[in-house]
Amino acid sequence: MKPLKIPSFLHDVLGEKQSLIAILSILLFGGLLTAALYVSFPELTAGLPFWRSVLALLLVFDIFSGCLANFTASTSNFYASRKINRAVFIAIHVHIVAVSLLLDTAVVYAVSVWLYTIVGAFIVNALIGKHTQLFVAGLLLSIGMGVMPMLPHLEPYMLIIFLLFMLKVLFSFAVDHYGKALQHSDS
Repeated sequence: MKPLKIPSFLHDVLGEKQSLIAILSILLFGGLLTAALYVSFPELTAGLPFWRSVLALLLVFDIFSGCLANFTASTSNFYASRKINRAVFIAIHVHIVAVSLLLDTAVVYAVSVWLYTIVGAFIVNALIGKHTQLFVAGLLLSIGMGVMPMLPHLEPYMLIIFLLFMLKVLFSFAVDHYGKALQHSDS
């Protein structure tokens, strides 16, 4: 099946060309996991104004969908030749703090997870083209995933969101999975 040409305003999300299967998988993963989280944890939005609930769930959907989208060759390769876009993408990912503020929960943990993830992503990003990049990314991800479940009094739904945020930014995005950044730096 021929890849679909993605409109330019969606290049930062899906890259320049993406298969229909990948697009559907990304949307289904993000949508179904967000819905499952909402249904499994009714306290997630209990007592919140409607607009805060909707905005928080949209940001959660973005985290979940982006986690998968960043693993596609199209998205990874789009950023491979755009170092500034790559750094900006990492820096603007304050979603986790916004979700926490909107849901009125775990703000200190959210800031800590955000800081660890962003610093780790910049470290991993700095290693593009080096054979140690994947190992360092795996190490930092493993440390984060190992420590987060030990945080006292963390709501299970926030743990899920934190884990996928870290996977999305620190590993799924920051790692050059297809070696295209190396090819562009050699040209």
